[in-house]
Amino acid sequence: MNENRVSEILLPWGHSRPFNDLSGYLKNKFGTRVQKLSVDAGFTCPNRDGLKGTGGCTFCNNKSFNPAYCSSEISVSQQINQGMNYFSRKYHDIKYLAYFQAYTNTYASLNHLISLYNEALRIPGIVGIVVGTRPDCISDELLDYFQDLATKCYVSIEYGVESTLNRSLLRINRGHDFHECVEAIDKTANRGIHVGAHLILGLPGESVDDMLNHSCKLSLLPINMLKIHQLQILKGTVMETDYLCSPNDFVTFSAPEYIELVISFLELLNPAIVVERFASASPPDLISGKRWGLKNFEIVAKIEKEMTSRNTWQGRLFR
Repeated sequence: MNENRVSEILLPWGHSRPFNDLSGYLKNKFGTRVQKLSVDAGFTCPNRDGLKGTGGCTFCNNKSFNPAYCSSEISVSQQINQGMNYFSRKYHDIKYLAYFQAYTNTYASLNHLISLYNEALRIPGIVGIVVGTRPDCISDELLDYFQDLATKCYVSIEYGVESTLNRSLLRINRGHDFHECVEAIDKTANRGIHVGAHLILGLPGESVDDMLNHSCKLSLLPINMLKIHQLQILKGTVMETDYLCSPNDFVTFSAPEYIELVISFLELLNPAIVVERFASASPPDLISGKRWGLKNFEIVAKIEKEMTSRNTWQGRLFR
């Protein structure tokens, strides 16, 4: 494969982009553009309400990723319809996934959860659901429901892994360890349910080698989808206080440095894993410290251009 340019090769994911990207995966699966619509269903987390801890994850500020139409003050149906109205003005032939995103979206009674998921699925144009949660907040009963539902529509459960190092998970107040992540991912995948994972690059105390080793560890798990993004220090979080007190504990990347890291990360990553996100751009007024001044699509374009220039691709070094 090294003898040819990546652009001239049909890679395992069916196109010549140097990584297995989400838009290509969903278009291949559904035959058209598919947009995820975020939903805030009013949940909390066990490390916020006292079950596991208080204060939540030290990096967390949900305002940093909730779109304007997404608010727990209105119903799931209203949020989805507002999101559809926004995207339908830009795209005519489009389908949607209801993305239960804010906080822990399996952290309630089974009946309440099912009623919320079903409310979303009844809306015309919704072809499935994506549920963001924690590995310690999934039950066999809920997996039974998702397993049955996955025979009727698209279902993906996204687990917040964040790090494969227990010392990091303890430091950021996750309230679970990596073994619990592995158990939840295995149990979900064994039911035939699509599995996603979230990972943060740059957590305090982690070296670049640690971050690249995350790629190796996650590549061995039955994960279908992966979101990676750089650590952003958000205003008003415990992480901001930690950073101001101990800045040397953090690896703060410039945009070129982060692009270099992501390319190395992707080269080690199992090529079967779809990469849904490469970076994150929180609202500028929420970011504490230096900003890149680049949008997500600009970062992705730079990663793609550099990988193509180097004639490298996702999984080139995967073993």
